[in-house]
Amino acid sequence: MVFSHHAVDNCSVIFFKEAFMKNLLAFFFVSSVLIACAGNDKTIIIMSKGEATVDLNAGTIQAKDGAGHEEKLVAVNKADISFKLNTPAGEATVQLKENGLYIINVKNDTIIGSYQQYTSASQPQKVITQESLAQKIDSLQQLSQGKNVSAANRNFFILPNQATFITSNPQAQVVGPYHQMRSAEKVDGKDPEIYRFYSIKEIREMIAKLQALTVASE
Repeated sequence: MVFSHHAVDNCSVIFFKEAFMKNLLAFFFVSSVLIACAGNDKTIIIMSKGEATVDLNAGTIQAKDGAGHEEKLVAVNKADISFKLNTPAGEATVQLKENGLYIINVKNDTIIGSYQQYTSASQPQKVITQESLAQKIDSLQQLSQGKNVSAANRNFFILPNQATFITSNPQAQVVGPYHQMRSAEKVDGKDPEIYRFYSIKEIREMIAKLQALTVASE
């Protein structure tokens, strides 16, 4: 993963240049710049098939069709930022205005996901009933078709060359496609905010496995 503080560094550069000015006006100017830079935290996770190249100076993200699933993490501190995308899905421009966590999909494939409430590994796992299985299958089928997707439901259907706002919490965790995660410990007594994402292929495989369980139980 690549972690960049490019936008934050710009604020620091202004501070060091102005810190040498020995007058009160310069001090207040620097203070106002730092205040303006604060509070605009954005965490961006770029999901690609093969390596993606991110240029924060140029505001570009380039990706070629490769093998496997890769992610890059970029942190910026800017009120409004946009990227020009050049990917296997074509060219596009995405704009990120709200503060928080984003996913940019530069794969030539749809990424599907939702908020997941993980339990601690020490807690006993609940037995899944046939009714729960049927509900889960229906939910996954609808999600794979982009139905009932909304910010209120905290589920996501991210098309190629699309940037999607996930949460206002830039510290939330994202578990990407082809990664395994079955449990998570509480942080300061609270459940962590975790979002789990899958490829279309993974969703179809999950549906097939769940359907097999319902058939086997009959």
